[in-house]
Amino acid sequence: MDDPHVRQARTMSEAAVLAERVEGSRASRRRLPISALFTAQFFSLSGNAIALIAIPIIALAQTGSPLAAGVAGVFATVPLVIGGALGGVLVDRFGYRVSSIVADVASALTVIAIPVLSATVGLPFGVLLALVFLGGLLDPPGDTAKTVLVPDLAELARMPLARAAGVQATVQRTASMVGAGAAGVLVAFIGATPALVVDAAGFAVSAVLVACFVPRRAATSAAAIGDGDRAKGGFIAGIRFIAASPLLRVIVLLVTLTNAIDVAGMTVLKPVYATEVLGEPATLGFMLGCFAAGALSGSALFGAFGHRFSGRLMFASCFVLGGVPPYLTMAIGAPLPVLLTVLALSGLAAGAINPMISTAMYGQVPDGMRARVFGAMTAGVAASMPLGALLGGLAVEQFGLVPTLAVCAGIYLALASSPLYLDSFAGLAAARRESADPRIGVDAD
Repeated sequence: MDDPHVRQARTMSEAAVLAERVEGSRASRRRLPISALFTAQFFSLSGNAIALIAIPIIALAQTGSPLAAGVAGVFATVPLVIGGALGGVLVDRFGYRVSSIVADVASALTVIAIPVLSATVGLPFGVLLALVFLGGLLDPPGDTAKTVLVPDLAELARMPLARAAGVQATVQRTASMVGAGAAGVLVAFIGATPALVVDAAGFAVSAVLVACFVPRRAATSAAAIGDGDRAKGGFIAGIRFIAASPLLRVIVLLVTLTNAIDVAGMTVLKPVYATEVLGEPATLGFMLGCFAAGALSGSALFGAFGHRFSGRLMFASCFVLGGVPPYLTMAIGAPLPVLLTVLALSGLAAGAINPMISTAMYGQVPDGMRARVFGAMTAGVAASMPLGALLGGLAVEQFGLVPTLAVCAGIYLALASSPLYLDSFAGLAAARRESADPRIGVDAD
């Protein structure tokens, strides 16, 4: 016959095990929404990475002109300004979850139209530009909605916010790497236009994940549930918030100017280099994939411990090393293995930039304003992108590829080093400390 004390100890042990299992189940349920969000971002962004490679190649194949690739870049980036301006207001008004789902579904339909039309009635260059424009118009609201979901879902998962920003950046970089690598393979074996079917599928999967696993209550903005004071002002309120913050002002200015160069590199310089210098358009996917692989490692390192040391020196160093070497390497005509190595190392430095910016913004922007501020920032930093794409195409046609690459490297160096001598960037470390809010479980160190 069992001793009563033994039975009591056994009962207490079983209760402890049961309680541990229940708590583990609750923890898993808390983490599921943010895991689903990150997975949705992976699918949508990896599809976008495929389009980023496929569209310029399609334009070059149809016209044979670098300027045409630049024009396609204009039509892909002008909508980012419009979508960023209007998208943030709509996301705050209709809610983060609904906005993300609707944007993904609409983007999937727009992207799939390109290969469908090409395989049936034909795809004139003007129609391609129109579809690229419409697809670009739909991207910012979806991206903004997913971005501003992170603080609420991180709180639900009891995840430090700086770590969540690092994980999000890691997912973004992983998606770029996988998408670019997949694009290289797809373009080589089935062509650029059919590769867009995978892009559309990524948007569809993203919409399903958010619809099924992100809870409605945790995904509704303060404006959508009636926070009237914060809901006022629309897009202008987001601009005013950025204008009132010295740190956000200089970040937007720096990213706006460097984005012009990056877009020229993405839509014109690198495609032309891959096509004319390397002699194989599919190598563009591997070039972008190596940069993305390095950036993935950089984002992961930042999420693990880099956020503890973020500040203006680290920010400037990452910006310079992430932006200047690739253009110099292409300008001197380095062999492909050397170029891929440089791109991977530059990506490693660049990987910490976005999480540093996101952490600073999460620490300064209140709920109910997030979508409008992030939307206004998206519009601001995208404003120079169409001009960069157009000037990149014009410069290559007028002055040649090598001089254009050298000038881009010089301008990038001057801009990327500005955090070292502009006092407003000193707020990076302070913003990191402000984001250490115990209510959302952010590390204070």
